[in-house]
Amino acid sequence: MTSPSLRLWVVAIALAWAVPACGSPTASEQGGTVNVFAAASLTDAFRQIADEVERANPGLSVAVNVGASSALSQQIVSGAPADVFAAASPAAMATVIDAGEATAPQVFARNHLEIAVPADNPGRVDGLADFADPDRTFALCAAEVPCGAAAAAIFTAAGIRAAPDTLEQDVRAALSKVVLGEVDAALVYRTDVLAAGSKVRGIGFPEAEQAPSDYLLATLTSAPNAAGAEVFGAYVLSSEGQRILAKAGFELP
Repeated sequence: MTSPSLRLWVVAIALAWAVPACGSPTASEQGGTVNVFAAASLTDAFRQIADEVERANPGLSVAVNVGASSALSQQIVSGAPADVFAAASPAAMATVIDAGEATAPQVFARNHLEIAVPADNPGRVDGLADFADPDRTFALCAAEVPCGAAAAAIFTAAGIRAAPDTLEQDVRAALSKVVLGEVDAALVYRTDVLAAGSKVRGIGFPEAEQAPSDYLLATLTSAPNAAGAEVFGAYVLSSEGQRILAKAGFELP
């Protein structure tokens, strides 16, 4: 769970992000490729946003690289050629900030965890307490991944000793275990349940409200295409970009 002090820090530095001013190059003057590193749970929404940015900016290409925020942050600090970072947790963004690769992230969306089960729910899972049942099979995200850290916080708060059968490296990998019928349930984001459609069923639980996930966006200080990154970031924060995120199930800040 994000600490109060970290939330205040995020709010303060978010004020430094601004949509390009009138004196900045117009969107139509941008070109090249914008490399966006984004949390796996943003896959569908960001690919749709990328399509819209490319449509509005001929000559500008957007490449969306998705994965666990923790892994992406390490790739960035190791020198991966990224222009924009969209993280599913302040901790992952802090790794990039501490390395001097970002200075002013903006909270652009929020998410919560939800239980995902196969459509016919063969394991008869109906709540968070079932994750302690050794007779059922479960998938969780690894502890170093934002969805795993959020799950750990929820289990601790609820006093539940979870017994996962597999720990996945990103939330989409955990979801795929449910889609393929390899586990009785997984703890994933609400947006991932929506993205899976009729393949899975989502089960909400009140404890999820205790560990919301803030998503942060930043143009990287060593961005090869800083101008294009500004265009992409501005679209995410625009009413059109926020509409796409809301339709995907994200909460808006």
